[in-house]
Order: sequence, then structure tokens, then C-alpha cells
Amino acid sequence: MKIPRALTIAGSDSGGGAGIQADLKTFSALGVYGMSAITALTAQNTVGVQGVVEIDPHFVVEQIRAVVEDIGVDAVKTGMLSSAAIISKVTAELKRLNVSNLVVDPVMIAKSGDRLLREDAVESLIKDLFPLALVVTPNLHEASALTGLEVTAPEDMKQAARQIKSFGPRYVVIKGGHLEGSPMDLLYDGERFMEFTNVRHDTPHTHGTGCTYASAIAAGLARRLSMQKAVEMAKEYISGAIARGLAIGKGRGPVHHFYRLYQLAGWDCD
Repeated sequence: MKIPRALTIAGSDSGGGAGIQADLKTFSALGVYGMSAITALTAQNTVGVQGVVEIDPHFVVEQIRAVVEDIGVDAVKTGMLSSAAIISKVTAELKRLNVSNLVVDPVMIAKSGDRLLREDAVESLIKDLFPLALVVTPNLHEASALTGLEVTAPEDMKQAARQIKSFGPRYVVIKGGHLEGSPMDLLYDGERFMEFTNVRHDTPHTHGTGCTYASAIAAGLARRLSMQKAVEMAKEYISGAIARGLAIGKGRGPVHHFYRLYQLAGWDCD
């Protein structure tokens, strides 16, 4: 059996809830073989980010090349890219490899408020990487930072999606978890908007939500789902993972990536 393959190019979260750790857990939970190219090491836990060490951009490329040229890849997801230099090198390598299913999660600020993308790297993210993306997946705060708009309501999301689409990606998914009321995500293909809703779960344990959701979309694409089906699947998966978020640590615990496996095994983590 040929297993679908997905690569995450992102930062490491030593606490295990976000970053490449969340990405790899998500790929595994959704039946996809996961690979990683680490862009930065973070000293991080449920309370915040205590430190960041960037990886040399040339070595980031070496990691990408090593796995793709040997194992191959069906989808790529980028997360924390940290600097303009890393973005530039990653973009050039993805062009060389002719990657098609590219999910760009514009990770800019952690839930704790700590910055994960240098301010001078935002322009490079938009100009270099966005045009290569099949889909870009900002949350409301990231959509605001990328467009200069105040994105706080569904109509704002539509306006931001139009502007982000003009930067070059084929699709835009704006994650609406910070909306008032039911969380609604918006998919835009340049012509029509599709809304994906679910119930809001009253829990503080949402660390890694954005990384997990974008990785779930990448997993769907690796499994050859359409964009709409990939987003539908990702929405269902992240909603279940949030509902069963883990009360680990002193701050915001992580979502539960393997909740389905635990249910099947009869392991109660409530």
C-alpha cells in the first residue's frame, strides 16, 4: 500500500503542542506519513515562548532536499519560517522541486503573544511564498496583519480573503476561531465563498490549533481530497481535538491530536 506523504517546514515546539510536533501528530492521526524540515528551535511551553534559535537557511534546504528527493511528497505545509532569509531559501527550493500542494500557514505570533516571524520578513512571505501556495490559512489576527484591515466579522473576512487572494495563492482559508459566537472558517477560490461552521467548545486548552488545522488540510490534500473536502475534514478533526483539549501544564494546554485513537483504545483522558 502506498501511504500519502506530507512534509512540514516549520519551527519546533519543545512543549509538543504546536509547530512540527503538532504537524507530525496530525499527519499520523489522519493516515499520512509525516516528514519535517525544522526552521527554528523554540524553548516553549503552555505559558509562552522563552527563546528562539533559527536554523541556518542552507541547512533548512538540506533537510527539505534530503526527504523529498528520497521519499517524495504529496503535500507540503509551511508554518513558522522566522526570517526573510529562510523564506527566500525555502521558496527557491520549493520552486526547484515543483511542489504543487503547498499549504502556507502564515505563523506570525504565538497564542502567548510572542513573535514567531520577524517584522521585516512579512513582505518576503507575501511576495515570495504566497504566489507558490495552493492555499494560505491565516487566522483573524494574521489576516489583519497581512492586509492592514481590521478583521473582526464575517464581512471583514471576505474583504481580507479577496486581498490575500490577490497576493497569488489559488485559495484562501481564513480561520474564524476568534469570532464571536460559533467559529466560522471561510474558503475563497476567487469566485465564491464557502463557510464551514461548528460548535464552540468552552476550553482554554487550544494550544496548537492553527498549526493542527493547516496540517489537517495538507493531510487531506496529500490524500487527494478536493480543497473543499480537505477543509471539511480538517474542520471536523480540529473541532474534535479542541473539544478534548488536554489540561497539561500551567497555561493553555494543547489540543488532543490522537483523540480518535484514544477513544478506540478506551483510554479516558477527560
